[in-house]
Parts: sequence; structure tokens; C-alpha cells
Amino acid sequence: MRTLVPRLRHRSWVLAVLAGFSVVGLLLAGFVAAPVSSAAADSGCRVDYTVNQWSGGYTAAIKVTNLGPAVTSWRLTWTYGGDQQVTSAWNATASQSGKAVTVTDAGWNGALATGGSADFGVQGTYQSANPTPSDFAVNGVSCGGATAPTDPGTPTTTPPTTPPPSSGCGGAVICTGFEDQSGTTPSGAWQFMAPDCQGTGTVTVDTSVAHSGGKSIRVDGKAGYCNHAFVATTADLSSVGPVYIRMWVRHTTALPAGHVAFVSMPDSSQGGKALRIGGQNGALQWNREIDDATLPAQSPTGVAQSAPLPTGSWQCLRFMVDTSNGHLDTWLGDQQVPGLHQDGVPTADIDQQWLSRTTAPRPTGLRLGWESYGGGDDTLWFDDVAVGSAPIGC
Repeated sequence: MRTLVPRLRHRSWVLAVLAGFSVVGLLLAGFVAAPVSSAAADSGCRVDYTVNQWSGGYTAAIKVTNLGPAVTSWRLTWTYGGDQQVTSAWNATASQSGKAVTVTDAGWNGALATGGSADFGVQGTYQSANPTPSDFAVNGVSCGGATAPTDPGTPTTTPPTTPPPSSGCGGAVICTGFEDQSGTTPSGAWQFMAPDCQGTGTVTVDTSVAHSGGKSIRVDGKAGYCNHAFVATTADLSSVGPVYIRMWVRHTTALPAGHVAFVSMPDSSQGGKALRIGGQNGALQWNREIDDATLPAQSPTGVAQSAPLPTGSWQCLRFMVDTSNGHLDTWLGDQQVPGLHQDGVPTADIDQQWLSRTTAPRPTGLRLGWESYGGGDDTLWFDDVAVGSAPIGC
């Protein structure tokens, strides 16, 4: 279960900035420019800092709210009391020197009207302690009235938060709730297929379980390599790039220790072999058929930075494949999964296998179903599937 730290709110700060001056960011393997704020002296702020952590790692979802006059840019700093080390950030730029962390806006989220806020986050590691910081400051001026740090709580595998895009899928190449399916056998724009060999796995149109509307695709997946069972779109995705996929999935059995896949995309960069999404060691993973590389690496530390796929309830899964540079991203609901993020920058226990091949994926199709390479039966339902070249929310 995810354990969230109660939010810390820091109020009543005074920010004085002289026009015409600039602030130079901290030095950490290079210089990071720190923007100048145009806040008046009687302005104020609030910082919400929410921690999710697992053994050896953590993420912090952070919200900065401007309670004073409008500002054009911001820089947030704090000092860690433990041995935390920031490794990456989203919606902002982060650097660290010793225990001191500096985060600057991403440009597009720098201007804040009165009452406006910016959401961003950081991911990091720790060895022995991960206390919540309490000395937040904006552009070098302390945010007074800080409350005592709160223990982050029991470690979890919950990944970072990113702002969700619109849940509408207008303009997407695929946008279906399978309501146009007739009978129990997939037809029309979706066809049954067994990519390698067919056994006892089945795919049907289900009218008793659905995320929305009255229909979904049900897959009765069976263990063993020759039981592949998928429903495949007839749409050609070879001209879609980047590729954004949103689906709702429900399944009954926890992901097993052995390798399984429930999303398979024929990939022209692999000569038609599949780019796959599934699980291994109980957690979600990407898999590349041509060389069996996985994201994350299947070390205990790598697996801990992925997440399980909850059973017995509908889950929104979102994926991104950047066909120009090979970057990948994955969200479970509106939570980015840190172990399923590949941005081209080598990250230990995450992408050392994946970066062994530099050719960017080029998916040409989408198949939903089940294939297992050992033990592992599962029953799955898919609904409200969308594919396009722009982010599609839950």
C-alpha cells in the first residue's frame, strides 16, 4: 500500500528581489542558471512536499504555490538531513551539492500569478535515512514558519506523480471502448491472433465486465510459451510518432516471477519482432524481443523501482515511445513509474541492458493479450484503448 507523508505547508515568507539582478545556480557537474523572480516584498508562498519511498529509493511530489504578487520565475532550495541524493527531476531542473538541493523552473511553468502554483518532482536514492526537509527557500529567501519534518513512513514501490494530460482522445488514431463489437468473437478493427503459436488461450468480447459502456475484451491467458492469445488492431501505426498509448486493464492474478507480456507491438526496427510490455519478478517491465533486454534491469534494486499491477480493479496504463530518439515512459494512473522511464541517460539498475541497442523503436501495430514464458495463468480485460501522437490521459 502506498504511504504518503502528510503535506508540509510553509507560509508567510518575505521575498525581496532587486530588478536587473540575476541569480546563478549551484555548481554540480556544470552550471545551472537560476531565474529571477519579480515578486514584491510582501509576497508569500506555500510548499507541499509529499514523499513516496521504497527500500533505497524515493520520489517527492512538490507543489510551490505563489501567495503574493505575480512572479516570472522561481528557484526553490532545501537541505537534506539524511544521505539522500537526487538522481532526476520532472517538470523542473534539479542539482545537488552535498546536502543542498536547488530546483529551478522548467521555463514553461516559471510564471506564477497570485494563487498560481507549479507542480514538479524529484527522484532519488538514500542508504540509511530519508527525513523530510524543512528549510525551503525561494530565490534565497527562507520560507518561514516551517513545521517539523514528518517521517516518510513505510517504504513502498509507488512511483512519482506527473500532471495528467486530457483524458479525451479526439484525433487519436485509435479510440475505442469496443462498443462496436458484435458477438463474442473480436471482429472488424480488432482481430484474434497468436503471434508465434496458438494453444488454449482465448480472446472474447465480454458484455458482463467493462470499465465504461457495456463491453470489453477478455483474455483468458494460459501459462506456457505456445499459448499466445492476442487481439490485434488492424490500424497501421507506422506513421504515428511519438506513440502514446492509453488503456484500462483489469486482471485477476498477480504478475508472476517469470516473464509474461500483455501488450505486444510489432516493431520495424527489430525486423517485425515485438516491443513488449508485461511483467517479471512481480513488477511491470518493458521487454525487447530481439535481444530480450528488459527495462528495468532485473536486479532487486531495478525491480524495486518498477511497480506491481494491482489485481481485481481497473487500472489506467499509459505508455510513450519516442520514435525519434528511443525514449520510453510509463504511467500507472497518473503516477510515472521510475523504473520504466528511459531518457537516454544511463541509470544504474534501470537501462544498462536497454541502452545496449541504440536504434529507436518503430511500432507498427498494437496487440493486447497474454503470453507466458513459464508459469502464469491470468484473466485480463481491456477497455477504453487509445493510441495517438499526443499524450492521452486517464
